Amino acid sequence: MDLTLLALFAVAGLASLFMAWVIGAGSSGATPFAPAVGANAISTMRAAFVVGIFGLAGAIVQGTNVSEAVGRGLVGGVSLSATAVILVLLIGAGLMAIGIKTGYPIATAFTVTGAVVGVGLALGGTPVWSKYTEIGAIWVLTPFVGGGIAFVLASILPRAAVPERFSVAALAGLVGAVLANVEFTGLGPGGTAGSITALGRRTLGADGIGVLVVLSLLVAFGVASVVYWDVRRDETGGLRRVLLALGSLVAFSAGGSQVGLAVGPLLPLLDDVGVLSPLAVLLGGGLGILVGSWTGAPRMIKALARDYSSLGPRRSISALVPSFLIAQLAVLLGVPVSFNEIVVSGIIGSGVAVGGREAVSAGKISRTVAAWIGSLLLAFALAYVAMAGLQAI
Repeated sequence: MDLTLLALFAVAGLASLFMAWVIGAGSSGATPFAPAVGANAISTMRAAFVVGIFGLAGAIVQGTNVSEAVGRGLVGGVSLSATAVILVLLIGAGLMAIGIKTGYPIATAFTVTGAVVGVGLALGGTPVWSKYTEIGAIWVLTPFVGGGIAFVLASILPRAAVPERFSVAALAGLVGAVLANVEFTGLGPGGTAGSITALGRRTLGADGIGVLVVLSLLVAFGVASVVYWDVRRDETGGLRRVLLALGSLVAFSAGGSQVGLAVGPLLPLLDDVGVLSPLAVLLGGGLGILVGSWTGAPRMIKALARDYSSLGPRRSISALVPSFLIAQLAVLLGVPVSFNEIVVSGIIGSGVAVGGREAVSAGKISRTVAAWIGSLLLAFALAYVAMAGLQAI
């Protein structure tokens, strides 16, 4: 085995762990429970603890798609070298650390994507325009789709004509049906990825799309019935429990998506080094996210929960439902997505529905969007120039 390559892989692994810690301390660790903390449904420190656990679980069972996209799907014709991987992770993590220090939610997906594309093009790779189009479409549409859904939900939930035991139960049923069709590692044939409904279909020995529809409806009805019963007997406590469940699901989705930003760049090196499996790399990234959530997330949680708008349980539920749906779509497509963008869009949409434009801070939002765009461009430029300089030496 080439000892130099092994040493470089070890350095890249440490950089990946640092990136995972930064992700846990920033976007992945803060955004899933920020609405719940803003609604006073859970304390900041307890939220950081719970989000770390669910983020680790999501990283292990849902982290493959985004990891493959980041590691092998952003630039064609080249494979990232160990030096390039280290450069990508240091630039991405460095910009994220600046965001954590200043309290601004810089988007990890933007920094890592920009850095990977920058070093890849500097190495002589070719742009993968189809993937860029897919990524760009989700990035651009997320604020409008997520914010729009949150706006509609926040407009409906407080209405007396739509009792919350029905409206919240229906939303919970929808989330349950989606979750039943999400693919998890190990549920498919031979240990491959598969969904709960597909597993049920194989267990029953049935076939056809109709079976999946029926199983999805049964899951939705079961979840909705439990939530209906809980909210009817204790409205305040029931809404709080729904909110915490949604926050946990968003944290799980965050782990499945964001771990790819930390460990995805390592994947091209695994074939050359051959000392670790992709599952072991995902586990390491998940543990890094967990530690980051426990040790660094509280500051960002407070920034998101308090600075953007004053949240109640209904607005928080309205923000988290589209956040979960968009996050799972991104995981399915293997698109690196910003959880800051997803959840902040939901917070803004629900805030405008209830309190108008005065309910959110326009200045804070403008600075955040500028930080997102600036971090993407800066990461690309730094990565391209640094890699081109190293190539010239």
